[in-house]
Amino acid sequence: MDINKYKSHDRILVAVDCIIFGFDGHTLKALLIKRGFEPEKGNWSLMGGFVSKEESTDEAAIRILYQLTGMMNIYMEQLFCFSDVSRDSAGRVISVAYYALINIAQYTDQLQADHEARWFPLDQIPQLIFDHERMLGMAKERLQQKASSHPVGFELLPEKFTLPQLQNLYEAIFGMPLDKRNFTRKILELGILNKLNEKEKQSSRKGAFFYVYDKEKYSRLHHEGVKFI
Repeated sequence: MDINKYKSHDRILVAVDCIIFGFDGHTLKALLIKRGFEPEKGNWSLMGGFVSKEESTDEAAIRILYQLTGMMNIYMEQLFCFSDVSRDSAGRVISVAYYALINIAQYTDQLQADHEARWFPLDQIPQLIFDHERMLGMAKERLQQKASSHPVGFELLPEKFTLPQLQNLYEAIFGMPLDKRNFTRKILELGILNKLNEKEKQSSRKGAFFYVYDKEKYSRLHHEGVKFI
């Protein structure tokens, strides 16, 4: 196709916005930053940026997540394309949103200070710029849908964890208590956990055994899908 035929069409900016979820052992949180430029300078925002002509939207999201978290190989999924004509008051911008899961303990205070970032519980989110509140709400719904049919969330936990810690995570994702006996039975039946001969004894005198997840089995079930919650 003759490239000159494109010249009659509008040039539109493409951005990516990243909804970053973290878990502190009790509460599911989202990482927000103070926007450093106009419009909406100084207001709370998702982390995002523009897609360069040398990269795909996936590559742009990976780059932006690394800049904010210092981490590679983050669990990340494309969420939705937001294309309302007036969504950005500065100009015509289409945004492809992604959601990501990270372990809060691996996120350093220095990175948090560098980007004026802060973790907010999902029930204490401040007013966000543009359509970022809609993005965050949609990402939470997608995470809940994913968790109901796939074993997800291990990216939010320490390398070794207890069954109560894992149940706390799922309760935080769904925002409701889960029956302990049913949860334990269902998660163990999946066969994705390996029990360690080591206990966590800070929470109780008896202690709870630590587990690690089997990455190969986890990956297979994650792609196949199972009815879990």
